[in-house]
This record gives sequence, C-alpha cells and structure tokens, in this order.
Amino acid sequence: MKNKKEISERKLLGIAGMGWMFDAMDVGMLSFIIAALKVEWDLTPGQMGWIGSVNSIGMAVGALIFGLMADRVGRKHVFIITLLLFSVGSGASALTTTLAAFLVLRFFIGAGLGGELPVASTLVSESVSAEKRGRIVVLLESFWAVGWLVAAVISYFIIPKFGWQIALVISALPALYALYLRMGLPDSPRFTAVKDKKKISAFDGMKKLWSKEYRRPTAMLWIVWFCVVFSYYGMFLWLPSVMVMKGFSLIKSFEYVLIMTLAQLPGYFTAAWFIEKFGRKFVLVVYLMGTAVSAYLFGAAGSTAMLMLAGILLSFFNLGAWGGLYAYSPEQYPTVIRGTGTGMAAAIGRIGGILGPLLVGNLVAKQVSISTIFMIFCISVLIGAFAVFFLGKETKRKELI
Repeated sequence: MKNKKEISERKLLGIAGMGWMFDAMDVGMLSFIIAALKVEWDLTPGQMGWIGSVNSIGMAVGALIFGLMADRVGRKHVFIITLLLFSVGSGASALTTTLAAFLVLRFFIGAGLGGELPVASTLVSESVSAEKRGRIVVLLESFWAVGWLVAAVISYFIIPKFGWQIALVISALPALYALYLRMGLPDSPRFTAVKDKKKISAFDGMKKLWSKEYRRPTAMLWIVWFCVVFSYYGMFLWLPSVMVMKGFSLIKSFEYVLIMTLAQLPGYFTAAWFIEKFGRKFVLVVYLMGTAVSAYLFGAAGSTAMLMLAGILLSFFNLGAWGGLYAYSPEQYPTVIRGTGTGMAAAIGRIGGILGPLLVGNLVAKQVSISTIFMIFCISVLIGAFAVFFLGKETKRKELI
C-alpha cells in the first residue's frame, strides 16, 4: 500500500509540475521576448515595463478569482481552466503585430498563470502526507526552474534565428498535453471531504482571513508575498535587458542568463531538503536574506566575474525562497478557506509584480544607476524576511484541518 501511495504522489507531482514548468517557460521567455521586442518594435523602457506589469495585473486578478473558485468548485476544475486559459493565450500572442494586442493577451495569460500556481500548491499540499508535504511542494516549485531553463535554451537558440513568435508557439503546444493528463487527476481528498459539509460564501471566506484567529498569518503572508514578487519580477524580467545595459550583446546576455538559471535547481533542491529538517521559517528567512545580499552584489558588480557570481547566487537563493513560500502559504489556513487565503496572498503579491517592472522602467528612463535599483529590491526582500521571522509560526509536519 505504501508503494502505491508513493507512486500516486510521484504522479501528482509530475502532472502538477508539468503545468508549473510551462508557466515558468512563458514567464522566463517573456524576459527574453521583451529584450527582442525592444529592437523589433522600438519600445521605450516604459513600454517594456508595461509588458511585465500587464502580465502581473492578470496574475493578480487570476489569483484572486481562481483562488475563490477553488474553494467553491474544487481544486482540480480550476487547475484545468487556468492551464487552458494560459495555453490559448500564449499561442494567440504569437500572432500579434501590435503592442496593444500583445498586452491584452498577456493579461489573459497572466490570469491563467496567477490562478494556477496557488491552486496547484494547495492541491498538492492537501494530497500528500504531513511529513513529506513541505518537501514535495518545494519539489513542485522546482519545475519552475526547469521551465526557466527550457525558456533560456529556447530563447538562446530560437529567438535570434527564428523570432519570438516561434518561441511562443513552442511553449503553448506542449501545455495542451499537460491539460490532457490533468483531466484524469482526482480532486484534493481534503476538499472532497469537506465540500458538502462546510460551505461558506466567498465574502465570508475573505472576511475570515482577517478574523482574530487568522489575522497574524494573513498579515505575514501579504507582506512577504508583496515583497518577494515585487523584487522577483523587477529583477528577473529585466535581467537580460540589464545585461545589455551593462554592455553585453543581446546573444551574450542570453548566454549569461542561461548560466545563472542553472543555479535555480540546486536552490530548490537544498530548500526541499532543509524544509523538512529545519522547518519553513528557517528556509524562508535564510534564503530571503541570501537573496537580499545577492541583489546588492549584482547591482554593485564591477566585473563580469562578479556579475556572474552574484547572478548565480541570486537565482539560487531567490528560487529556494519561492519554494518555501509555496509550501508555507497553504499551511496557514483550514481547508474551507485555504484556496481563498493562498489565492489572496498571491494576488497581493502580484500587485508587487505590477509595480516592480514599472519601477525599473521609470528609473532606467531617468538614468538611475543599476546599483540603486537593485538596492531597492535588496531592502524589499529584507522586509519580507523580517515579516516571516517576527510574524510567522512554524508549520513543519502540521496536520491540515
């Protein structure tokens, strides 16, 4: 029986992880596509910032709406809807010839992405045993690094020779296979157990997040999600463009970002090991502090070697922290409001994702130094680390209710 359960957990991880990987491919390629569109469509820094921000506006809306839906109709159904929305939008965006049409489709792609990620982590959290839950959710997040790696490879080999449109088509088609696999996935056993017993309205669910019992974890999650997403999208969506600003060619910047992306995988794997050994708070605080230091070093780097080292450390710590955040968030709430709580925290985070790329675009246009810009992200990540340290409670091996 134990072996059967382990196979089931591996299958769940594989199916959920594939969707996560395609989401990451899209977000990862977007950073390279923005750099390519700057040349092809002669975009200003402000317009480049809006591409990333519209994506995050969609993610905020998607996280909120689909998080609420997950507590009403189930995790599985929302899981399918979000991937479908993403796949169709991504394929259609390859056909656009204007910035306006591209931005509209980026909103819908973002909604699919924003809805899927918190719902996927909730589904996996509720479907595996308490002693392995943290590790498996972090491993789910590690598919994000695989997706970014594939995105970097596609961008490096495809975009310069065949164009960004072909890259988008490549990312959309395999997602349809993941959609097919997801159809046979069972819903969360915890949701199935409570769905007919404890139904509460969407409004009551949101109100409960700020009740005396859940006020502290909600405040903590909203702060850390905002700070992490603000800094992540501000830094990583601009990474290839920042490399170009530092004097590297477009192809050389793609090559360096590909190397930096490789560091994401050990970041996840070490976090997955530490999270069950030392706990969620340890992983989040340590990896966020590492991210802050790396952001400062990247902005201040005066040589290629220092830039590469700082970029590798930034990828390692930042993505390890993301794994911890996705494991930690669903554990703060009971099943009846878990989708709502996780989705709303992600939605607040996406507001940060809107502001981050816009801020970089405006500061670059005003000729503010890269070191100053990255110092802002360093401070943001430190605030998130302090929020977890002072407001967070350890949830290692806690049984979900």
